[in-house]
Amino acid sequence: MESDLWQAILLGILEGLTEFIPVSSTGHLILVIDLLGFAGTPGKSFEIVIQMGAILAVIAIYFRKLWGIAIGMVTDREARLYVRNLLLAFLPALVLGATLYGPITRFLFNPYVVCAALITGGIAIILIERFRGEPTIHRVEDISAGRALAIGFFQVLAMIPGTSRSGATIIGALLLGIARPAALEFSFVLAIPTMFAATVYSLYREWSDLTWDGAGLIAIGFAAAFVVAFAVVRLVLAFIARIGFAPFGYYRIALGLVMLAVLTTR
Repeated sequence: MESDLWQAILLGILEGLTEFIPVSSTGHLILVIDLLGFAGTPGKSFEIVIQMGAILAVIAIYFRKLWGIAIGMVTDREARLYVRNLLLAFLPALVLGATLYGPITRFLFNPYVVCAALITGGIAIILIERFRGEPTIHRVEDISAGRALAIGFFQVLAMIPGTSRSGATIIGALLLGIARPAALEFSFVLAIPTMFAATVYSLYREWSDLTWDGAGLIAIGFAAAFVVAFAVVRLVLAFIARIGFAPFGYYRIALGLVMLAVLTTR
């Protein structure tokens, strides 16, 4: 029982640490579970529900802004533009997510795919940070409808484990001329409808196999994911504003290469 407790805490912390930075939370969970022989305690329910802890952390951090947008939609044009951009960016994942969910989970959820995606994404982050031009868009409200939809298609790439949802949306935003702070904010807030929808759909697809016998462990993992994600988002906002995304790119490449070496020699 004690090992289950530490496993729940570790996976919750891992989810909170990696969900909102461009390193892939799903990829890390797959690698850790595979390498350490975790059974996903206490089953698929745990992996699905701890994501909600990370979502709640973003809602808490951006609550004041989100509340202001919600109550200002009728009278405030900028609030309506913000919501429009979120809906357009969410649309590709909504349409393609259900279609691609089955094939991706069957064929791509393995450590080798994760390693390849980590390395590829790391190289892309470094190159984009080095060669991108000066940003022309500094607020989410100023993102055009076309750019918002394009970011949504970048987000669909994150269905490949190891790609990173936040990484895909941030890279897409940077390529489209959006400044780092606005790209971060849009990625974080876009995670709310995207991850909520993905969690609900996963619960629907896996319902017959779910078990709530370990509800206490699920709650512990949920709490760990919330606390760590809350701290990470706060720290990342300050860190990336000063240093950029390149360190995450180098981390992804190093992790992918190390894990490939481990996988091929064990």
